[in-house]
Amino acid sequence: MRTMALLTLILALPGVEFAQSGRIDPVLARMVPGGAASLFGARMDQLRSTPLYQKMVAQKKLTQLDDFAAQTGFDPRTDVREMLIAWDGRTRSAVLMARGAFKIVAANPAMRQLAKTQYHGYTIYGRENGGFCLLDGTTAVAGTLDQVHASLDQYKSGSRSATAALLARAQAIPGQYQAWAVSTGGAEFLANNMPTEGMGANFAKIFRSLENTTFEADLRTGLNFFAQGNCKAEADAVNLRDTAKGLVGFGRLSVPENEPELLRLWDGFEVQQNQKQVTITAKISQDLIDKLVQMLSTAAASGPHSHLQIH
Repeated sequence: MRTMALLTLILALPGVEFAQSGRIDPVLARMVPGGAASLFGARMDQLRSTPLYQKMVAQKKLTQLDDFAAQTGFDPRTDVREMLIAWDGRTRSAVLMARGAFKIVAANPAMRQLAKTQYHGYTIYGRENGGFCLLDGTTAVAGTLDQVHASLDQYKSGSRSATAALLARAQAIPGQYQAWAVSTGGAEFLANNMPTEGMGANFAKIFRSLENTTFEADLRTGLNFFAQGNCKAEADAVNLRDTAKGLVGFGRLSVPENEPELLRLWDGFEVQQNQKQVTITAKISQDLIDKLVQMLSTAAASGPHSHLQIH
């Protein structure tokens, strides 16, 4: 199963929108495993209508979704309305819980290759250590078998005491943000899914240095981004603030003379520090989004920022 490939893709996509406070579907909230340390939420029904998503589909850049649909028998592009992803905070294992309209097509050749097991009266379809389960026609869960079992255990128990604090933080996120994540530890949900080279890799290291993090993004018109977390000591927060500001400063210096519009991109970043807390915000207009994605994913082979590394 390629569950992590799907999670990586979804984290990189814009345009998911949440309605109001209490945005987490109560069924999905009940399925969050007790060991969850991070949550990420998305509304796929609204994602599908966004210009960037439609552009990526047209350019066939969503092959992970093709693979996932072929292997599981349900397609996030058409079947999923809302999803909630939980990480355990100890490994890179995650579980994806979704509400939508699901139907197993037994004639699908890929389905016949999957093993079927029973757990709490539900059928889990899997291969090796990954699997998915349709609880009914509107609810699905996918991930490693251990995580799927943990999610079903939690659902059957009906208790939310182990995840109450994390869910409360998620519910408190303002409604104008369309993608969100909260974590009791570092921002692994964000860092693990950023580019591994260039500026993206440096920002990933910054996010890993924070604890009790909150991530929010509004992508209806460009990017309105907010990330906040705490360091273990105020001195660490000062160093992290200076490092983040240094990345932005080197980014400005790296702007080619023939692309002055990129200065507007870097002007959209702001880094603040208050005692142990560090906040990173970004406001990037729609016309610069493609430039931002290209900049984060391109290894810095030359230019001033190519020598700036965080250790």
